[in-house]
Amino acid sequence: MSKQLSDVNIVAEDVLVTPGQLHKDIPCPDSASEFIRQSRKTIEQILDRTDPRLLVVAGPCSIHDIDSAMEYAGKLKTLHEKHNDTLFIVMRVYFEKPRTTVGWKGFVNDPDLNDSFKIEKGLRKARELLVSLAEMGLPAGTEALDPISPQYLSDLFAWTAIGARTSESQTHREMSSGLSTPVGFKNGTDGSLDIAINAMKSASSPHRFLGINTKGQVTRLTTAGNKYGHVILRGGSEPNYDSVNVALAEQALHDANLKPSLVVDCSHANSHKDHKLQPLVADNVIKQIAEGNTSIIGLMLESHLNDGNQKLGDDAKSLKYGVSITDACINWETTEQLMSTMAQQLAKPLNERKSS
Repeated sequence: MSKQLSDVNIVAEDVLVTPGQLHKDIPCPDSASEFIRQSRKTIEQILDRTDPRLLVVAGPCSIHDIDSAMEYAGKLKTLHEKHNDTLFIVMRVYFEKPRTTVGWKGFVNDPDLNDSFKIEKGLRKARELLVSLAEMGLPAGTEALDPISPQYLSDLFAWTAIGARTSESQTHREMSSGLSTPVGFKNGTDGSLDIAINAMKSASSPHRFLGINTKGQVTRLTTAGNKYGHVILRGGSEPNYDSVNVALAEQALHDANLKPSLVVDCSHANSHKDHKLQPLVADNVIKQIAEGNTSIIGLMLESHLNDGNQKLGDDAKSLKYGVSITDACINWETTEQLMSTMAQQLAKPLNERKSS
């Protein structure tokens, strides 16, 4: 008997629902789909500089609890409407988490937070949440990590990020070329801009690659290229949100014949991984915009109902409500005050751009 040559380390296979069937099971109403379409168009107009508002992507580092996510969304929707003249607020809805080694991989992979990996349950719950947000009238943004999951969920997002660990990945660059949303590419974990700039170039071009269709069939996908790529400055060995680093990023994009469009991530290395410094980063960025910078089109905040973070232990039921289980977040009160301050400081300069 010959030795098995394939699937040597595979111990189980579980067939999941197809993307098409999940769409039928959890449909998005026409009115909500139109809202998503208009939200994408707004972000494209911000990138085209025909809409002077600032894109603000705010929300939990990761979604781990639907109830707290919905409560947060309700509060953020109020700010979305209140500051709509100046800020275009999108909720950060991250269902997948990249890992340096091992750990909780996100809600889609492990919705019960206990290593049971009920992925189909995670996909269903994730889609239900996203439909609820669209019906509420709150745009959602995410990080695209797994190359398969977009077929299940991407119709419900208005904006997408590619993380620092995956911006260099050919798979994610090809995937981005076919996504229907504007896509932000983070600079490398070491601060390298080349990774993000090369990703923008690659994603703007047509590609052909293996994927799946809505029927779950392995398919050769052909893309037209995504014209709404941009760079996300998230810091590296040092922060890179200050005016000098912004100018360097602008020059690097000019040199690559790309339009300088920057989103500043106020968290991660830009805040030295101290969530309490996020408002200081945001304040610096807002001052740059108020003083005339036009390349910064958005910023990102890690924000939740309550301050800080907590470790995921063996008992998920013991977790504190509304507290992140991944990166530490600013609390709601800080978020609300920061949004108000940003809107006040940007009202005059952005209105002047609108009228010019």
